[in-house]
Amino acid sequence: MKMIYGVKDRPKAGKLILFALQQLLAILAATITVPIAVNGITATPGDFNYTASNLSISAALVGAGLGTLVYLLFTKFRSPVFLGSSFAFIGSMAAAFAGGVSMSLGYLGLIIGALFAGLVYVIISIIVRFCGSKWIDKVMPAVVIGPTVAIIGLSLSSSAIGNLNQGAIATCSPYVALVCGLITLAVTIICSVFGKKTMKMIPFIVGISAGYVAASIFTGIGYALGDTAVGNALKVIDFTKFASMEWLPAFTFVEVFKTPITAPNGIGAHIGAIAVAYVPVAFVSFAEHLADHKNISSIIETDLLKDPGLDRTLLGDGVGSLAGAIFGGAPNTTYGESVGCVAISGNASVVTIALAAVMAVVIAFVAPIMTLLSTIPPCVMGGVCIALYGFIAVSGLKMIQKTDLNDNRNLFTVSVILVAGVGGLALTFGKVTITNVACALILGILVNLLVGIGRKQPAAAVQSEGGETSAQSAPEPSEAEQTPENASADTLGEVAAASDADNTEETQTT
Repeated sequence: MKMIYGVKDRPKAGKLILFALQQLLAILAATITVPIAVNGITATPGDFNYTASNLSISAALVGAGLGTLVYLLFTKFRSPVFLGSSFAFIGSMAAAFAGGVSMSLGYLGLIIGALFAGLVYVIISIIVRFCGSKWIDKVMPAVVIGPTVAIIGLSLSSSAIGNLNQGAIATCSPYVALVCGLITLAVTIICSVFGKKTMKMIPFIVGISAGYVAASIFTGIGYALGDTAVGNALKVIDFTKFASMEWLPAFTFVEVFKTPITAPNGIGAHIGAIAVAYVPVAFVSFAEHLADHKNISSIIETDLLKDPGLDRTLLGDGVGSLAGAIFGGAPNTTYGESVGCVAISGNASVVTIALAAVMAVVIAFVAPIMTLLSTIPPCVMGGVCIALYGFIAVSGLKMIQKTDLNDNRNLFTVSVILVAGVGGLALTFGKVTITNVACALILGILVNLLVGIGRKQPAAAVQSEGGETSAQSAPEPSEAEQTPENASADTLGEVAAASDADNTEETQTT
């Protein structure tokens, strides 16, 4: 879709604040879920003893905001993506508290682990810097990346539906939560499709507000009918939360110094265990980083792997992850929710992302706002996420819409990725879990390499009269030959850049 606001555009102040708040709401639930999930991990038979962690959700929000600002600096403010707490590292983060270590060493382990993961990104970035990224285009072309992006969205669908069904109130109806979620979804769709001007660009804010109002009404009805548990059921404003508000986030680097550092098996052994837990997952996260950036590139019609460059996006993500861990404990990653928000709203303004990051840091210190945001019912967020995750899946499928699926080589590659991803193929090695998205991507790469054995070079690369290979001197391909397999990533990037240049006059800063 054509962006209403381009990457370099700056909306007016009032609109900018609304757009930034929308971005923040889109990433909020997932960002604070990661520390909650880590805090909920307990020891199981055969595992090392776990030291109970107490990660702060407000600190995680600060880490996400600062990590995003770091990322924007490294990418020269050309990539409109928000970074948030990474779900891929939940098991790795738990490993930092395994082995009966002291709480301080557990928090230090979170920072050390993020440093290991960041080093993986730095090393890959250096390779890309000096060797280029064409090898990545060959290993992971559109026929591999497209369905992988679709899997990212589809793999999150169960989370959206799970939230949609949370909060049934027997006194009113077992489906009241579903109704609230569907109201949220319907209002979001109506605003996006039929809304005018600003309303069209903030469908999530309007949808969440409508869902919240509906949930509040059902809550009132529940109390009127004598259902005293209705507040807990829908998780609408629980005033008891305001009595225990924490104004100062518990930052990871501060927690390191609160207790003596001890490790029953030795500090060196524990650091080694952390390295084993973080480094493999960093390679998985790299694959998702690549998929997300190809996805947002197709949405804004600018190849971010070339401008600002994959080396810069990797450095930004790696250093941003370390910043996130220092403050909030969780390494950061590019968020599909943020990408979906850009796609649906038509607002790719990087200033919006920057303001959302600043807002994330600021509200983390305003306890009443954090408490109020925590009262948004899961079913309401579930309604919004149906649209967000659906757009991620569809944007991935759009990447392969011109791929010739009558060619069994392409058909096998796409089929294997979709089935492995949707089927939930995941591998666990000790404390390290390779997610279904990563497994699907790895399997897709292997299948694509297998079926590509003996495949002829693209027709665009032909011999010129001087004996040199030249894409410029190649004959114009026929309509049947104009498929993604016959176009290099460089060519596609040039076309996208040319298209962007042609549309420059039409995109005005409001």
